[in-house]
Amino acid sequence: MPKLTVEGVGVFDVPAGKRLVLALVDDAKIDQLHACGGLARCTTCRVEFVSGEPATMTNAEKKVLAERGLSGVRLSCQIICDHDMTVRVISRLAGSGRPNPGPRPADMIPPS
Repeated sequence: MPKLTVEGVGVFDVPAGKRLVLALVDDAKIDQLHACGGLARCTTCRVEFVSGEPATMTNAEKKVLAERGLSGVRLSCQIICDHDMTVRVISRLAGSGRPNPGPRPADMIPPS
């Protein structure tokens, strides 16, 4: 089982193959935003990697980050937990002014 370390929160064993956004919500109990439901459209699920950043990126993630001119962040909805990683959560429901984090993302990343 991969270990997910959430800076300032703790270390969690996560089932291999689980989407990072769902690991943050389900396992780490973080109020992580995911306004578009994990479809790589809104960028509200952004995280910063402290270590263990995946070398690969989905086409959908590449596209939306480029369109928005974002660097130094990744979309947790487009990352699979398949190795140990440490993240800093930067997009939380608390303080966002949103009524909810968004619809629950599917278990699998949709094809891009």
